[in-house]
Amino acid sequence: MLFLDKRRKPKGFMKTRPSFEVEPDMVADFCHLPFDDSSFKMVVFDPPHTIRPNPETGGVIAERYGRLGTKDWAQTLELGFKECWRVLGPDGVLIFKWAESDKKLKDLIPLFPAEPLFGSRVGAQGKTIWLCFFKSLLSDK
Repeated sequence: MLFLDKRRKPKGFMKTRPSFEVEPDMVADFCHLPFDDSSFKMVVFDPPHTIRPNPETGGVIAERYGRLGTKDWAQTLELGFKECWRVLGPDGVLIFKWAESDKKLKDLIPLFPAEPLFGSRVGAQGKTIWLCFFKSLLSDK
């Protein structure tokens, strides 16, 4: 298992959660993954769900998990999907997590590398969504 994030943040970076830290195994951007094609059998893609114009907005969730830009959020996610799909091997599984805090799932569907096999809404309000994709040998993307 490998935890990748583009940030490394020590304990204490959040005033509201002083013991929280971001300690990935590897620091890298999900739009430019440093792996060969078909390196993994499973990839879990859990990008930031908060879309805000600048680092000063977005609240605790954005501070804790990061944010996407307001102008380039779709391009960023599309690049992320392409990279996750690229490093996923044949017969691999891509799990995608999204919280409908700023963008609805319907806004993301055109960005997907394939049709999801299935999905599930969870949470008190059903705004967190998990989708499962399968990269078959016949996938054309």
